[in-house]
Amino acid sequence: MSLEPQPAAARGILSAPPSWGASVLAGVKHGFFGREGGVSSGIYASLNAGTGSNDDPTNVLENRRRIAAAFGVQRDQLTGVHQVHSPTAVFIDAPWEGERPRADALVTTTPRLAISILTADCTPILFADREANVIGAAHAGWRGAIGGVIESTVRLMEEHGAERARVAAAIGPCIHQNSYEVGPEFEAEFIAADPSFARFFVIGAGDRFHFDLPGFCASRLEAAGVRNIESLPLDTYAESTHLHSHRRSVHEKAGDYGRNCSVIMLG
Repeated sequence: MSLEPQPAAARGILSAPPSWGASVLAGVKHGFFGREGGVSSGIYASLNAGTGSNDDPTNVLENRRRIAAAFGVQRDQLTGVHQVHSPTAVFIDAPWEGERPRADALVTTTPRLAISILTADCTPILFADREANVIGAAHAGWRGAIGGVIESTVRLMEEHGAERARVAAAIGPCIHQNSYEVGPEFEAEFIAADPSFARFFVIGAGDRFHFDLPGFCASRLEAAGVRNIESLPLDTYAESTHLHSHRRSVHEKAGDYGRNCSVIMLG
């Protein structure tokens, strides 16, 4: 797979900005959007979709409008949740009125409702059961992944007509093992949960380890009964040209960071 994001129009979506797609979600409108194609500047350049960042809110709204336009919908049809690193998944059938729920995954059966997840090293996962017309989107950082957000998403999709054996899941841009250095207490927490999780760690310098976040998420999908899985080879930390990264911003002492946006829509 090329690391260059492709124009949305090349995948049958209506317009730019550029994004990546997953073959397992062919036939379902979706996109993993990174840094390119927006109006933000400086550390947020240029497509920052994060309303929680310190970017100019006018720029963020324009960036989100452009992402929504790529799906042929208005900005208020691009919906998300107040992400809190939880295992909670919620069902949505219309744009939220008032505050967004505190959750880390969304499921819908409503056409032309673009459900989205924001990330900047955590794992975005897009789901679809094309036969049942049920889609989902999950934010799986390490806390959410070990805490059950993936299983919650699949279970909620099933409650609305999906079958696990038919669900396809695409793991989008996130921090990869070479870039994800962690301490011994991090590794110990995973081993305490399940000794077999040791396979997702390799020894680094000193007492450090390197954790395979997308590999761990893929294993959680498999354990939940999902077999049609694709993981994009895109490391948010390493791909500074194309992707926002929280960890990279910390190492660069940038003070803040932009957010990547992952979107899926029926119809």
